[in-house]
Amino acid sequence: MFLQSPKLWKMLLILAIWSPISHSLHFDLHSGRTKCIAEDIKSNSMTVGKYNIDNPHEGQALPQSHKISVKVTSNSGNNYHHAEQVDSGQFAFSAVEAGDYMACFTAVDHKPEVSLSIDFEWKTGVQSKSWANVAKKSQVEVMEFEVKSLLDTVNSIHEEMYYLRDREEEMQDLNRSTNTKMAWLSVLSFFVCIGVAGMQFLHLKTFFEKKKVI
Repeated sequence: MFLQSPKLWKMLLILAIWSPISHSLHFDLHSGRTKCIAEDIKSNSMTVGKYNIDNPHEGQALPQSHKISVKVTSNSGNNYHHAEQVDSGQFAFSAVEAGDYMACFTAVDHKPEVSLSIDFEWKTGVQSKSWANVAKKSQVEVMEFEVKSLLDTVNSIHEEMYYLRDREEEMQDLNRSTNTKMAWLSVLSFFVCIGVAGMQFLHLKTFFEKKKVI
């Protein structure tokens, strides 16, 4: 079986150890501007995200100028999250289709212009599963939690490898199709050149015969 090779298990464990925990971003957004962040998500994968505006004045409510609108859409335009005039929020959904998903942040238009500092965290696949919520205090249950988390990571890498293999096969089919078309085009071009050269030869022969050169 695919996961019974010891070398493969070692490679998957190394990848699991070195894989990032989440996509955490911090960026600035000016009034009236929009910033979009894309994430490639496989179909049927769970994804969660949360965002908030840094409060420059701790303990005080954010002013109306520090509000944003957030929209999360798929590559085909389906809307998965939409929030207006907020300073924080979160979203969670299961991707129906594979491809790039876009999270767009738009700051309210305000004069004079202000700069908002936004924290955004986006987790996908096994990273989005909150195994920590079910972990207990006892050592046995903690070890069980770690094993489940690691197994989930291995399965996710397994699925990712199959996904990449399918993508590679699609690219190979496309390359073969392109090479075949180019070969036929080259053959067609060759016969066209031969035909044009033959017509030129006959034209010149007729011309010289009329001029009694030959």
